[in-house]
Amino acid sequence: MANIKSARKRARQAEKTRKHNMGMRSLMRTKIKNVVKACDAGDKDAAQAAYKEAVPVIDGMINKGIVNKNKAARHKSRLNKRIKALSA
Repeated sequence: MANIKSARKRARQAEKTRKHNMGMRSLMRTKIKNVVKACDAGDKDAAQAAYKEAVPVIDGMINKGIVNKNKAARHKSRLNKRIKALSA
């Protein structure tokens, strides 16, 4: 543990931020899983609705610095690909 007062405060802040980021990351994963579940069930309308809910959440994670923009783009691309495969 840090001895200097400012370092102790920094450690507290880092822990608080880490917990917040974990929750946000978990939310993003849940939204992604909702799309995947709908695709696996074969329900295109539900999958599209879940995708529309997931995209703003994924984009928000970029702005918050929780995920890299390329990772977010990869998730969105793969989800969209799954949805398009349902209609084919």
